[in-house]
Amino acid sequence: MGLRLAKASERPNLPWSFDVVDDPAVNAFALPGGSIFVTRGILSYIQNEAELASVIGHEIGHVTAKHSVQQISRAQLAQGLLGVGSILSSEVAAVAGVASQGLGIMFLKFGRDAETQADDLGFRYSLNEGYDVRAMKGMFEMLGRVSGGASAGRLPQWLATHPDPENRIVKTEQRLAQITVDLSRAKLNRDLFVRNLDGMVFGENPRQGYFDQQRFNHPDLAFRVDFPAGWKTQNQPTAVVGVSAAEDAMFALSIPGKEAPSQSLAKFLSQPGIQSANQTTAAVNGMVAAAADFQATTQDSQVVAARIAFVSYGGSTYQLLGYTKQAGIAAYRGVFAQMNQSFNRLTDPAALAKQPMRFKLVRLSRDLSVDEFNRQNPSVVPAPTVAFLNGVDGVTDLLKAGTWARRVQ
Repeated sequence: MGLRLAKASERPNLPWSFDVVDDPAVNAFALPGGSIFVTRGILSYIQNEAELASVIGHEIGHVTAKHSVQQISRAQLAQGLLGVGSILSSEVAAVAGVASQGLGIMFLKFGRDAETQADDLGFRYSLNEGYDVRAMKGMFEMLGRVSGGASAGRLPQWLATHPDPENRIVKTEQRLAQITVDLSRAKLNRDLFVRNLDGMVFGENPRQGYFDQQRFNHPDLAFRVDFPAGWKTQNQPTAVVGVSAAEDAMFALSIPGKEAPSQSLAKFLSQPGIQSANQTTAAVNGMVAAAADFQATTQDSQVVAARIAFVSYGGSTYQLLGYTKQAGIAAYRGVFAQMNQSFNRLTDPAALAKQPMRFKLVRLSRDLSVDEFNRQNPSVVPAPTVAFLNGVDGVTDLLKAGTWARRVQ
């Protein structure tokens, strides 16, 4: 479907590719050159192929219009590191840039005019391919519900890189009012789309790491690390990150490579502008390690103080980086050391065995309310969530006979 939309665009000969990102965040994005990505998070809530076409068409529009990537600010980078822009103070935002090299996190953000143009193009691509473009409105309504219900501890999903869905609904209605095409036979392909969700992970995938209170467990990599009480935390694809309760310090764990800890430390400290002290090769819970304190000056002349450790475990070298403004290091030096020492092997059988929630599809033989469906086919999520996943507003709304309904088990 993506290739059909792309081949009908203004740049059909690009090496287009379409991939699903194993991430629960509700989002989609494009990279220059024709690489389009949608998250499984957005697939969880999309109701039909026409809605998916509007999402992919929008991202194709960014590529065909050659929209340039805006330079992200340090504050935006900090939001990316934490996934929670609202909890950051200006002081934390000022020091966030130091971790960018170690974490390798990048956000793509386009201007509002570029987003509107991409919507226009995506609408046209979908219409030309015979899709029911009324589904674009439904997709924006879904995004509005997701954004409104996002918890304070989650990645700012669609709104991090796209304008407010409410404004885009109005523009979609204006586009619909202008078309003369008969949409009565336009493609929705609901069942074709929904059937492909059977067995897909829903929500966070604990196999890729999860938080149990302030302890982060990673079953597949078999490690754990503890964050102090009150710290706000986030598991990202490339790092586990947290910000202090006072919003004046950050900590990040990542896996930069496989070099020995001493080599990794020397390479890190050799970067221009870094002044190191108190280097040590003391083991961490029996694992080979190397650590040091350091200071660095950011591009806007802010001085940060930090503790970095590299630990060899399971064939990889882990980087543990805690940092704050120079004036705050006395209060956090011991905290960072304690966090580094909390890095250890995960041995708890229950934690190692934890499994994700998955979609299970049910073909309905008769009309059922969401409540009735949920009683007959229980889910591990609340009934209102089941309603949302199945594209209806409430638990008394009907799911139609002959359709495939989603439950979560």
